[in-house]
Amino acid sequence: MKTLYLDCFSGISGDMFIGALIDAGADPVRLKNELLKLQIGDEYDLKWDRITKNGIASTKFDVVLRNEHAHTYTHHHDDTHHQDQSQEHSYEHSHHHHTYSHEHVPHDHEVHGHSHKNHNHHHQHRSYKDIVSLIEKSGFETSVKDVAIRIFKKIGEAEGKIHGVPLEQVHFHEVGAVDSIIDIVGTAILLDQLDIHQVHSSPIPLGKGRIRIDHGVYPIPAPATLEILKGIPLEQSDVRGELTTPTGAAIVAVLATEFGPIPSFQVDSIGYGAGSKTFADRPNVLRVIIGKS
Repeated sequence: MKTLYLDCFSGISGDMFIGALIDAGADPVRLKNELLKLQIGDEYDLKWDRITKNGIASTKFDVVLRNEHAHTYTHHHDDTHHQDQSQEHSYEHSHHHHTYSHEHVPHDHEVHGHSHKNHNHHHQHRSYKDIVSLIEKSGFETSVKDVAIRIFKKIGEAEGKIHGVPLEQVHFHEVGAVDSIIDIVGTAILLDQLDIHQVHSSPIPLGKGRIRIDHGVYPIPAPATLEILKGIPLEQSDVRGELTTPTGAAIVAVLATEFGPIPSFQVDSIGYGAGSKTFADRPNVLRVIIGKS
């Protein structure tokens, strides 16, 4: 049985996971072609690069969004940008369009926290039902559709509970944006491509610090991340900044069936997916280990 182990020693986000799967041998060109089945190919471009994070060669995956004026911006953060500890980033989020700002470390956050070159541009709002319809109308394999919809449902249920609205009435801003759709659907496509039968994971580190929303200052993890990770083993971390994003949390919560150390299995391939932060004492990468058990 083909098993994938998520070694989340530096957290997990959607783009880190896709980068790690590509690094482990998944075909990014095939991924790009498969994603065209969503019929939103005119809204984005994909890029993947080999980079080094604290001495670890890894793959950085990014979605480059296009707006109606042909300007582009990427959904990753510059690696040196986070060192300005005093800079705050504002963004809109979810059903009630809260305004957020992060006080410490900008980070990969698919739900609320992209570093946009065009800060005045706003993504099209998509509801949970809109996203499910996009996926269901595609020509993906049934297994791909199922995984992608389950991940979105996990996030939607968390957002609905936090904001006090039913799942069907949840409207996403950032998580419904094209880059996050690509991260989540891309995850499902690559798992199918690699023929993964089961996923195990390490406990999940969250980081520490604060986020400021219009209701006041909230601690990391973000409310959605914590809600999604109910029942999942967490790991204490002294790293300042958000290590695990809601999309990363939902990927783990939906896919992983066991949590703990690396299981007993024969290792076939290893992949490192780069995040967008730089730490002094550790690489900001997600490691995936694929083997037979």
